[in-house]
Amino acid sequence: MKITGRTSIEISDCVRALVQRGELRPGDALPPVRELAEALDVNRNTVAAAYQRLVQAGVAITQGRLGTAISRPPSAGEQEGLSSGTALIDLADGNPNPRWLPDPAALLATRRPKAFLYGEDTILPELCALGEDWFKADCPPARTLELTHGAVDAIERLAAAHLVPGDKVAVEDPCFLGTISALRLAGLRTLGVEIDEAGMRPDALEAALQAGARAVLLTPRVHNPTGCSLTRRRADALKRVLAASPGVLVIVDDHFALLAETPYHSVIPAAAQRWALVRSVSKGFGPDLRVALVACDPDTGERLRTRLAPGMTWVSHILQAIVAAGLESDDVRRQMDEARDDYARRRAMLRAALLAHGIDAPAGGGFNLWIPLPKDARDVGYALAKRGWLVRLGSAFDVQGESRALRVTVSRLEEDLARRFARDLQSCLE
Repeated sequence: MKITGRTSIEISDCVRALVQRGELRPGDALPPVRELAEALDVNRNTVAAAYQRLVQAGVAITQGRLGTAISRPPSAGEQEGLSSGTALIDLADGNPNPRWLPDPAALLATRRPKAFLYGEDTILPELCALGEDWFKADCPPARTLELTHGAVDAIERLAAAHLVPGDKVAVEDPCFLGTISALRLAGLRTLGVEIDEAGMRPDALEAALQAGARAVLLTPRVHNPTGCSLTRRRADALKRVLAASPGVLVIVDDHFALLAETPYHSVIPAAAQRWALVRSVSKGFGPDLRVALVACDPDTGERLRTRLAPGMTWVSHILQAIVAAGLESDDVRRQMDEARDDYARRRAMLRAALLAHGIDAPAGGGFNLWIPLPKDARDVGYALAKRGWLVRLGSAFDVQGESRALRVTVSRLEEDLARRFARDLQSCLE
């Protein structure tokens, strides 16, 4: 390996070429700044600037006293969803029950959108009106409405609008897989904030803000993976903490709004300068309907529109027409009510089966049940796999904490399997 160059650009380009040719591999250490500066007969600041360029490009990573090394290529990390090819009974996928998803073709047939061209309004007027009605009681009055390709896309765009790589973001700990991956791939640092049965703890949030968090991302209802929802008292306490830091970006991911069993309690203080409330339709209408409505402050809306522009990119008007039809439909509304009740029934069914074997789990909400364990979840997960079960380990959702728990998806779980699973889990814990 021979690094050459006289300027910071030449040096960084040389390192990048070495990486592309495979002469430098992930984990390889770069020479200390002083050593390379002497070898190239350049100022140390020139080498330091070259290394900084490499870090900003994601080619290298700083390791404090250990110096600078070639970074590993980004990976998607652990993902939600079905595990294709497994012979195990899949209780890890986090999916809704297809039975309760509206038929998109039938919804689209009720309103056939015209052909849209570059430069036209990016949001259908009828969907905009529905969104305004959906958000008006839950947001500060000065707001705009935007659309994104789902909740995770909204989080990524909001982060890009206000943050830079290296910024700290306070998130619930444990935290949703998609959120963890999105923030990591954006180069942001996550600060785990401890939660309990009422949601994010105010004292832990305050500590994260004191540690330098520039944004806070939280789930007001049906937190994934635990299923907890904010109480009014907890939301008010969090709002007081956030009011003391009005410049912090507040992102509220109300992903389960269509199916939530509990009321929405706002944490957005009146003094907040940068905020967004995100509501996806994917949990109720299906994961492939990648649409989220975002209510936000006007400045944030303007920043989002720089990339969601009529001549650049936008959410398909065909998808918008399907969503608008679903939100307006009395039949779909009744279907959502039935789905909500069915998911609650299945959670209660599994919880009762577990209690019969001496295993307690919080009631929670949503598609999943969070099951705390008295021992390492990896050992339990392996033992369950030997008995034919695939579950999601709580450790997959950890930020800085350590979860000794399992997340079990109940959306399609039948009573006989619930009883069998509870019996097998008890055996694994003995």
